[in-house]
Amino acid sequence: MKTLVIGTGGREHALALALSRDPQVTEVHAAPGNPGIAAVATLHDVEPLDGDAVAALATSLAVDLVVVGPEAPLVAGVADAVRAVGIACFGPSKEAAQIEGSKAFAKQVMAAAEVPTAMAHVCETPEQVADALDAFGPPYVVKDDALAAGKGVVVTDDRQAAIDHAAACDRVVIEEFLDGPEVSLFAITDGQTVLPLQPAQDFKRARDGDEGPNTGGMGAYTPLPWAPDDLVAEVCRRVLVPTVEEMDKRGTPFQGLLYAGLALTSRGVRVIEFNARFGDPETQSLLAMLRTPLSALLHGAATGTLAEVGLPQWQQASSVTVVVASEGYPEAPVTGDPIDGVDDADALEGVDVIHAGTAMVDGRLVTAGGRVLSVTGTGADLAEARERAYAGIDLISIRGGHHRTDIALAALQNGTAL
Repeated sequence: MKTLVIGTGGREHALALALSRDPQVTEVHAAPGNPGIAAVATLHDVEPLDGDAVAALATSLAVDLVVVGPEAPLVAGVADAVRAVGIACFGPSKEAAQIEGSKAFAKQVMAAAEVPTAMAHVCETPEQVADALDAFGPPYVVKDDALAAGKGVVVTDDRQAAIDHAAACDRVVIEEFLDGPEVSLFAITDGQTVLPLQPAQDFKRARDGDEGPNTGGMGAYTPLPWAPDDLVAEVCRRVLVPTVEEMDKRGTPFQGLLYAGLALTSRGVRVIEFNARFGDPETQSLLAMLRTPLSALLHGAATGTLAEVGLPQWQQASSVTVVVASEGYPEAPVTGDPIDGVDDADALEGVDVIHAGTAMVDGRLVTAGGRVLSVTGTGADLAEARERAYAGIDLISIRGGHHRTDIALAALQNGTAL
């Protein structure tokens, strides 16, 4: 199978790496890719938001499968353009991708499907915002009703901060606060069959102890030793399957990766949000644990044959991913700084260094984004996986770079989420 991965970030590097190790895959291409992806795929300089250009590249390469990584190309309809030229594509249509592109749309789908989620108000005026904040009280949860690269949500006790965030958005969804630990549960679907992946946990805050501003994700791990045994079955029954069925009823079947961000509240499981693509950095940890060939799952979803693939199989092991961010991230990331030690870290046993915001300038690897690298360690248990991830982190040097030191620490020390 010949594959083409669309995107530039850590998620796309993880996908390309997994496909390069897949015995069913003969070629891996990527557009436009990054320096890390270049080590496992042939890169092509194509704009990922240009559906016609992506479709033309896929046609010229005669690939069997296109994998659209980021949300922006999906919301822009790139998957539709690829399918229009007769090539299988992993990723939802433009209409179906609105489940991530619009928080209000996602709430409508959840209401129709009777999916448990937070109570919410959609607000477009300052008066509506004030009323909603009064209705729910602190902590205030304010979500931009648009794509925001994982950083469009403010959770704060500061009413003025909530008002300021709402004022910076055209439309917001204001929700009740959901207590309890958060879990990421992905499902691969062809619009009919729904195959869940094992749960992972993402760490959104910039600093240790879940302090600091919200980010695109500073680390992740899987499996979750503290998660209820019936969590996957319950979420499939109450969330994933009803949502896929509702999307099909609406005439916009969802094919691709449905990401459910969950809160395990005192009142039961609640959906925080849906995404229409693999999450980053959870994907790095999950794909490191996947035994089933990735190409079989992605191609099955893209061609409506997922029922023939069967439930994903997993290694009996653990994986921990730690993100290295540039100076100033997330408020004002500094770019152009040299990066050292990547090859040494990548050479460690059980360690993969995944590129996200990197570039080659005059033969030198430099920072080119906020989240620069993610280091994934795998091991027989959580302790070994965590030790390997941080051993890799210790070898990497970026001026002003920073990372969290507590990824998966509570799970390891206390068997708890936080």
